[in-house]
Amino acid sequence: MAENEQVKPLAPETFQTRSDDEEALSKQLKLKKRKYIQCCGCIAALFLIQAVVVLVLFFTVFRIQDPKIRMNSVTIQRLELLSNGSLRTDVNVTLLADVSVKNPNVATFKFNNSTTLIYYGGMMVGKGIHLQGKAKARRTLRRNVTVEIVTEKILAVPSLMIDITSGALNISTYTRISGRVKILNIIKKNVVVKFNCSMTYRLSGGDFHGERCRPELDF
Repeated sequence: MAENEQVKPLAPETFQTRSDDEEALSKQLKLKKRKYIQCCGCIAALFLIQAVVVLVLFFTVFRIQDPKIRMNSVTIQRLELLSNGSLRTDVNVTLLADVSVKNPNVATFKFNNSTTLIYYGGMMVGKGIHLQGKAKARRTLRRNVTVEIVTEKILAVPSLMIDITSGALNISTYTRISGRVKILNIIKKNVVVKFNCSMTYRLSGGDFHGERCRPELDF
């Protein structure tokens, strides 16, 4: 009976070694895949954080804000009356305006030659030019503007004698400044600031009072 019993052969050693290698390779592939997924997740999270930071900067620090114009003071030189109550026409009447341009942005506001117009009685009686300049980041630039007033145009206003009798002339100014704000050569905005002021000139004191100014802005 013992001779008839069959002995089962053992598995070859090479087959066992191959199974171990395949299992080790499978573990390595799974580990590499896990690391790859983690790496991709980290990169995606980094890009997301950068995008959020850029958006926050764009809507806060890098947001283009309105430059502001302020009329600090206005004076008129050589506006003189004759003994009969009319204006002298043989002298040059000059209006001097002290103007400030405040730039609240993080980049310089560069502006071109600008214009200030003087109106009296609904008629333009004078025009002045601001030379081009720069208002540095978060700084205020002050400029003196000289406007030559044409006396003949003032005399053409129908209500002039009534205003002289009352001792006050109602004058308005219009200033227009156009320029550009450029941040990091990426964000660029062309800005046009318009500024209207109305005031009363008192002939007795030779000064202005009751200034009322209203800014406007176009992009």
